[in-house]
Amino acid sequence: MEPSLGDRAANALATLLNRQTRVGLYRSVTAGLGDLGVTPATYTVISGIARHGPISAAGLAPLAGVERSVASRYAARLAEGGLVVRTPDPADGRSTLLSLTVDGDRVIALMRERLGEELDRRLSDWPDGLAESFVDGFERFVDER
Repeated sequence: MEPSLGDRAANALATLLNRQTRVGLYRSVTAGLGDLGVTPATYTVISGIARHGPISAAGLAPLAGVERSVASRYAARLAEGGLVVRTPDPADGRSTLLSLTVDGDRVIALMRERLGEELDRRLSDWPDGLAESFVDGFERFVDER
């Protein structure tokens, strides 16, 4: 019996979300940025700050898929590299918010460019129309939350 479309999609999604698959992609996106604290490990933290910041480490942790202490430690590395700044949370004086610096914004722009280039490379030899159909369908799938 052939697997259903749902089963096939679930298997492909599991592979995509597998840590090794993501780390391989993150490695190409973060190449040469280690001196700034950007590594495959810290990628989800800086990316999360870019998408959701200013944000506390506690708020960022579940979005980045790490523990709060790990989010704080990775944010500290990124702050040492001049990419992230901590500011007092006006709603809770005991907490700080993480935001990107101007240099952090530049690094995010570079990584997004690299990610787009990597995905373009991976889709470049697909048959005519298939890559566009895939991206259209993927966007629709993501939008249906």
